[in-house]
Amino acid sequence: MPQVPQTLDASAVRAWCGLALEALGRAREEIDAINVYPVADGDTGTNLYLTVESAAAAVEAVFAAHAAMSVVGGPSGGQVFGGPASDGPASDGPVSDGPASEKGASDGPLIEPPTLADAVRAMAHGALIGARGNSGTILAQLLRGMAQVLAADTGTERTDGPGLRLALRHAADAARQAVAHPVEGTVLTVASAAADAASGADGDCAVIARAAYEGARAALAATPGQLAVLERAGVVDAGGRGLVAVLGALVETFTGAAPAMGAVPVLAPHARVRAETGECADGGPGHGPVHDESGPAFEVIYLLEADDTAVARLRDRLDALGDSLVVVGGDGLWNVHVHVDDAGAAVEAGVEAGRPHRIRITHFGPADAHTTGSTVRPVRERAQRAIVAVVPGEGLARLYAEAGATTVLARPGEPPASGELVDAVRRAHALEVVLLPNDAELRHTAAAAAEQARTEGVRVALIPTRSAVQGIAALAVHEPERRFDEDVVAMTSAAGATRYAEVEVAERQSWTMAGICQAGDVLGLIDGDVAVIGSDVTATAESVLNRMLSAGGEMVTLVLGDEAPPTIADHLEARVRESYLAVDTVVYRGGHQGALLLIGVE
Repeated sequence: MPQVPQTLDASAVRAWCGLALEALGRAREEIDAINVYPVADGDTGTNLYLTVESAAAAVEAVFAAHAAMSVVGGPSGGQVFGGPASDGPASDGPVSDGPASEKGASDGPLIEPPTLADAVRAMAHGALIGARGNSGTILAQLLRGMAQVLAADTGTERTDGPGLRLALRHAADAARQAVAHPVEGTVLTVASAAADAASGADGDCAVIARAAYEGARAALAATPGQLAVLERAGVVDAGGRGLVAVLGALVETFTGAAPAMGAVPVLAPHARVRAETGECADGGPGHGPVHDESGPAFEVIYLLEADDTAVARLRDRLDALGDSLVVVGGDGLWNVHVHVDDAGAAVEAGVEAGRPHRIRITHFGPADAHTTGSTVRPVRERAQRAIVAVVPGEGLARLYAEAGATTVLARPGEPPASGELVDAVRRAHALEVVLLPNDAELRHTAAAAAEQARTEGVRVALIPTRSAVQGIAALAVHEPERRFDEDVVAMTSAAGATRYAEVEVAERQSWTMAGICQAGDVLGLIDGDVAVIGSDVTATAESVLNRMLSAGGEMVTLVLGDEAPPTIADHLEARVRESYLAVDTVVYRGGHQGALLLIGVE
């Protein structure tokens, strides 16, 4: 049996992250199946897995950076957040306590491992930027709370049982404070019980971890008695079940043996429900989760760069807009999660508070109901078909989401990775998915994401939309009742029949198809190529529109960026009415979308 650490140091943090990821990987589908609160959308296990995956990758990046610096003789002890993960697994098992310096070979370079502070800060930061869903966001705050205690003394290489005990207490308190309206019978209750049990234990890290795990497990079993929706569904809290898995991994880190997962409750002892049928195991009628279809229609999540004062105002604003509000983080970077009916207002509140990015808006379909009412149904099944779209601005994200699409926001200079698109496909939770990349440069990224989703059993059709206006045209003809192939053909045809253009400002001197442009010139691009170079935004836009309509058209779509002239839409609409009979114009507000104006002609 390999030697296991007796204290918590950087290597133990690395092992814990790896083991927690493995544990959540094994339990992911089980946790998804019992997810009924606050929304029965069947993704809590997946969200927790992705959150810990991000934390583990950040810790791996710290170790990789220290190894690289040691090889070249550079300084040690630096902090690296959010870098690429190593190709191998986060951990192959518990890591033994070793000397502060290690040599790979007798003549090899001296490798200084990260400090405990480096590792826990990376873990917390990785979880923060990668947090998914309500439970994932709360887990990120739990890890941040631990890191605040464990990294307080930057010169300490390790901590013992009392230190771990204090970290667990602070973590539970910090998570509770991050939730606008804490509810008992949830992961918050399980975290508090774990901290309480640890506080009553005395010993090394293994003893404290075991006490926290047992306290959490007992609290999890009691959650159906604290939350009516869990009792009616016959399940324990999904987020709490995930936390028990994470704490079980902590026990394994210090003991070398995972707690018996069979002892962890999943279904409430009085009513065992088959998720696929909604029937009780004893043959009696099943009780699906109680839900209220009048609950908020959208889940909005984003990272936010803002100061504490602005975030305090943001909490009040979002609390008035919806529910399930969780705001975690600090030191200028926050993760915001809320369920609302007005997704645009939630994003706009973030813009007023600071700089939101990595914005994700998910539309709750009829099967994704809030569990607060009185109607009974089985645990959520996959939708038959969904649309996943990449959009360049908050306004378009809202428009697409209202049309039922799951969106991925692409900020200027921040194109989404294939993993983000795969995550969006998972969130859509459908058997069939139509993927709209809405950018020619994302075609390979989208193709990789589609291929990955297919390996997970999802039927994916990639429509090579090159602009968000082509995506709008495709959405307009989408009919989920049609056969999948017929729907894809109709959407592809509509997108292909839409010419697209954009108006933007040149950042530097450059050669273009229309000649040499200077920095500050206004560029009109048609189908991806520069066609017009001008000095006035409105005049350039009119020239572009005239060129596009000279070949005919029935519908003009204008998507205005935040920095577009305020009168440009009225001017262009008037121009179309005067010169092109029977051509309609529709105008949308795109928000901070990079281009001043997007134009589509169908």
